[in-house]
Amino acid sequence: MKSALRKSLVVMAVAFGMLALPIASFAGDDGADLFKSKCAMCHGPDGAGKTVMGEKLKIPDLHSADVQKKSDADLKALITKGKDKMPAYETKLSKEQIDCMVVFIRDLAKKH
Repeated sequence: MKSALRKSLVVMAVAFGMLALPIASFAGDDGADLFKSKCAMCHGPDGAGKTVMGEKLKIPDLHSADVQKKSDADLKALITKGKDKMPAYETKLSKEQIDCMVVFIRDLAKKH
């Protein structure tokens, strides 16, 4: 009887682990990868906005004091809701991914 219960618990643990894998890998998306796939086309790979689209739309340099002085909540709102020509990402990115993007934007200033 104990053996059957133990096997059931093991099977349940493995099943829950398998269900968690897609969530864990999704939540583990790195800010740099997200930035590269979602933002670099306009903001440039380094966030400076020196792209054809970035210059056309007058996208601010993400390293700049004007961007960096924004609160995390402000940056999250910009990413989530979009602004002007910037699209909203609330249906395309999870809250965790948006948090990763804010961390990445903050790290850009440190590297510049």
